[in-house]
Amino acid sequence: MHITPRRARLIVAAALVATLGLASPAWAVPSTTTVTASPQSTEVNTPVQLAATVDCPSDPTGGLGVTFFDGSDLLDTVPVNANGQATYTASFATTGTHTITAAYNGNADCDASNSTTTVQVSAAPTPPDPTPGLCLLACGGLINFNVGDITNTINTSAHKSKPHGHQRY
Repeated sequence: MHITPRRARLIVAAALVATLGLASPAWAVPSTTTVTASPQSTEVNTPVQLAATVDCPSDPTGGLGVTFFDGSDLLDTVPVNANGQATYTASFATTGTHTITAAYNGNADCDASNSTTTVQVSAAPTPPDPTPGLCLLACGGLINFNVGDITNTINTSAHKSKPHGHQRY
């Protein structure tokens, strides 16, 4: 079976519905989840801290925790701490807008909930071309010169001297 991007989103949506529906019993109280990304604009392969905050009048720890998605791609499932926080560090190999979903899976006391945010990823800047030649102080600035083909010819012929003999004064 060929999985298209649309079919992949449907599969993820169905998995979310199944997870959210099965994780929360009928007597659980409602919860809300908020997700943030820091920074929200970054470059390719630069770490981004994703943080989900689960707000529930009961204890949101335990259960399956929070599952983070990048679009339809599962990133990871992490536990919720006593402060209702779940964090994950992600980096993105592709440019563009990445839609991040944090799905709190619920527990015996809290219903499941989810939230989305976006991360804008751009290409890393291209370093400037190196300046040819030797550059002192500031390239392209005060002193800039090129070293061309330098050759040094050494005369290696034997040095002829007068024989040392008796000299008259």
